[in-house]
Amino acid sequence: MPQPSSWRDDPARRQLQELYAETDRALAGFTCPSSTDCCHFGRTEREPYPTAVEVAELEHAIRAIGGAAAVLRAPTNESVGGRRGGARALPVVDAERRCPLLSAEGRCRVYASRPFGCRTFFCERATHEDGDKMPRRELHALGRLVADLSASAFDRDPGPRTLGSALQGIRDGKTVLVARRVHLAAAAAPARTRARTGRS
Repeated sequence: MPQPSSWRDDPARRQLQELYAETDRALAGFTCPSSTDCCHFGRTEREPYPTAVEVAELEHAIRAIGGAAAVLRAPTNESVGGRRGGARALPVVDAERRCPLLSAEGRCRVYASRPFGCRTFFCERATHEDGDKMPRRELHALGRLVADLSASAFDRDPGPRTLGSALQGIRDGKTVLVARRVHLAAAAAPARTRARTGRS
């Protein structure tokens, strides 16, 4: 089977996008007040925990809008992970722990690629136009499928990890996409050996 040349062409990415689309369909009709509270981890004391496959999609999206150096700029104060100062800490506004991917206008800069946890309205103020309840059972099943996909595509470190530590890793150049390439190469090695020896 031919190897994907990049994450853009990776079958795991297509599967993730399908799961994200299914999640969005499950939540069609739900809205929130757009307060961005869920993007301020200090306010909610909650933070998304993306899996490796979701972090790969974030890496791809961040590269598309200028790369980690431009998007995850060096801070002067606190980091998502709580480290202070230093060139490697992520920019977070005071104790609110604002997500580094939130723009000054209050919009997610990688909205189409946002992780499952960012899609599923852990803000309790989310409401449905018809008064429907949150489809929690369906969302739980979809979350399990995302985790299973990550476990099969990134078997050495499928996750999850905090969004803050994931973004810190991206900024530090610890890309999960390298792990994906290693995984694909290892999976392809037996097939290449069989082809050389003529064994099936």
